[in-house]
Amino acid sequence: MACKLSELVVDSRDPEALAAFWAAVLDYRVLGREDDGSVEIGPEAGFGGPAPTLVFGPVADPTPGKLRLHIDVNPTDRDQEAELERLLSLGARPADVGQTGDEEWHVLQDPEGNEFCLLRRRLEP
Repeated sequence: MACKLSELVVDSRDPEALAAFWAAVLDYRVLGREDDGSVEIGPEAGFGGPAPTLVFGPVADPTPGKLRLHIDVNPTDRDQEAELERLLSLGARPADVGQTGDEEWHVLQDPEGNEFCLLRRRLEP
């Protein structure tokens, strides 16, 4: 048997705000809050379900430099351009990482500057 991806942990200056952003992006809900200020979000099924949860842990100064991990998202109930507009309205910002303009994805940053990609292919929710 192989391992299963259960959660991703993200350093955050403001865990509540970043959790709210990603919960809106992914249609997740808050699953729990810890005494240290961490906030965990995930699908209705919760931890261990079909999709991983995200845990936003408080840090005074997130690690500088390029992240070695980023999140890719796909639209589920609209096309890529409509989803791009929704993400921008939630607080995402375009990010330039040297794209040519011919890519089938958009590179964005969340409110704390973490890069993520909006892919073109529409997936079932």
